[in-house]
Amino acid sequence: MNYLCGKLSEVHRYFIRLSFNGKNYHGWQMQKNAVTVQQVVTEAVSLVLRHPVEITGCGRTDTGVHAEEYFAHFDSEKEITDSGCGRLAQKLNSFLPGDIAIQSVFKVPADAHARFSATRRTYQYHISRSKDPFSREFSLYYAGPLDVLKMNRGAKTLKEFTDFSCFSRSHTQTKTNDCKIFDARWKEANDMLVFTITADRFLRNMVRAIVGTLLEMGRGKITEKGLREIILSKNRSRAGKSVAAQGLFLTRVKYPKYIF
Repeated sequence: MNYLCGKLSEVHRYFIRLSFNGKNYHGWQMQKNAVTVQQVVTEAVSLVLRHPVEITGCGRTDTGVHAEEYFAHFDSEKEITDSGCGRLAQKLNSFLPGDIAIQSVFKVPADAHARFSATRRTYQYHISRSKDPFSREFSLYYAGPLDVLKMNRGAKTLKEFTDFSCFSRSHTQTKTNDCKIFDARWKEANDMLVFTITADRFLRNMVRAIVGTLLEMGRGKITEKGLREIILSKNRSRAGKSVAAQGLFLTRVKYPKYIF
């Protein structure tokens, strides 16, 4: 089936909106000797379009992390019609495994970038307060006592700072560890405890390290003053341990309206 139209001309850029269960993947980013979401999606798009493409994602995700909403882009020398984009999404879903789903493919301005055009990202971390065999792959089971009010005070404290070196994986290639956190809060619902955090950008391992640290606050092992001291120290070893990956979801990526 032909998804392309028109003559070769300028490069046309397309966004892919997708979701994935990260259990069977070593994150998004392409790696040697490891299966990643980027690799699987790139192979599928190249196969369907019948020419090699490069897929650029909106950011890295760690091994085992899930995405309810994720964006990536690719370029094509030939234009794909709107109806062709719809057929392309359907065809990709027929080729991709069941743990990756394409919601839509759509044309965007040539300067739109899946990673650098994003203005906000939202993550959620799920903690199960009761043992449930059906949620164990998508949440962290923790049955001990937790002071959620204190954890929410800690979450609010995060917004006072911008340098989150203490929550970043060591020896990364980022030029700055500054992030602007717009919202961070815990919410209890039935037997689940959900942490939601929105920022302009996130460092590698940042959300899982924050959750681990706030859980230490909930256990009474870190005070609000202690949290501030940890952040000011810029020392990863002073913060809490990173929680398991399976409870973490990228839930929303926000872009300027002109892109859509």
